[in-house]
Amino acid sequence: MKKEFLIFIVIFLILSISIHFDAWISHPIAQIEALPKGGALGLGIWHPLIFAFLVYIVVWIFRLIGSGIKKIFRK
Repeated sequence: MKKEFLIFIVIFLILSISIHFDAWISHPIAQIEALPKGGALGLGIWHPLIFAFLVYIVVWIFRLIGSGIKKIFRK
């Protein structure tokens, strides 16, 4: 569980920094303060968590497929 949470946090940080890099560099406090007002697709303050969760699900599926392939070749 701890490993999965760490993977989610890393995905969250990579997405938030890469998508809003210029804002994080020039005015990070204003970026955090504007979070409740902004948001993609009308998701408001929850949009970073929802997008990170969607990417986490995709990564989890690839990890699941990879572990299945590894088990097949181990036999």
